[in-house]
Amino acid sequence: MSGQENPASKPTPVQDVQGDGRWMSLHHRFVADSKDKEPEVVFIGDSLVQLMHQCEIWRELFSPLHALNFGIGGDSTQHVLWRLENGELEHIRPKIVVVWVGTNNHSHTAEQVTGGIRAIVQLVNKLQPQARVVVLVRLEGWGRKCGSSHSGKYL
Repeated sequence: MSGQENPASKPTPVQDVQGDGRWMSLHHRFVADSKDKEPEVVFIGDSLVQLMHQCEIWRELFSPLHALNFGIGGDSTQHVLWRLENGELEHIRPKIVVVWVGTNNHSHTAEQVTGGIRAIVQLVNKLQPQARVVVLVRLEGWGRKCGSSHSGKYL
């Protein structure tokens, strides 16, 4: 970032614009869940992670691993960093931590988002040195139709 502070890698809680405390409530629930569970896998991120709970594949593949889903819709990298710095990984020792975030970093450059994801991975490695970290990314343009020369095929 050439000497400038990267806003995507600065731990920041979500501003409660609705005034209902929903985001902080979910964070506190995740911290509480981590106190009495022994997950092999933890998923951390935004709505893409949060919605995995509703998929059959979650029940088939991840529930048997006692997986925890720490996804909150609308989260950006800086929000996930704040949550991790504030206890979500404190009481558990997973084998794998899956990070899927960055989709909501609308006001950040690709370089800033990458820096935010890198900061998350570094923090997870520090907090959970035994765990393998898997980073999932959504590639821009994935699933969109290519130009007319591709006759309707998808990327």
